[in-house]
Amino acid sequence: QVQLVESGGGLVQAGGSLRLSCAASRSIVSINAIGWYRQAPGKQREWVATITTGGNTNYTESVKGRFTISRDNAKNTVYLRMNSLKPEDTAIYYCKTWGAAAAWGQGTQVTVSS
Repeated sequence: QVQLVESGGGLVQAGGSLRLSCAASRSIVSINAIGWYRQAPGKQREWVATITTGGNTNYTESVKGRFTISRDNAKNTVYLRMNSLKPEDTAIYYCKTWGAAAAWGQGTQVTVSS
């Protein structure tokens, strides 16, 4: 089992940047994939990005070219760098792992003002 704690959210103007962090309670080396989801008010939770142990990354179309997911195994942390933020990026952002270490974090709020 692993616990995930997100941080780094906040209020930013459109066009600004934020970096979210997802800190795991144990080593993430053996966790095949770690990802980010988000849930906007009144909408379903949607997948945003995933990174594998090999460093392969995937993004939902709406964030390609603006968001970058990365992992630091030494710090047991996954990051989501978000640039050129838009009001439609406003949501609670959650970190997630799959498989035997499946878990969700508690989320961090990102608000982008126009």
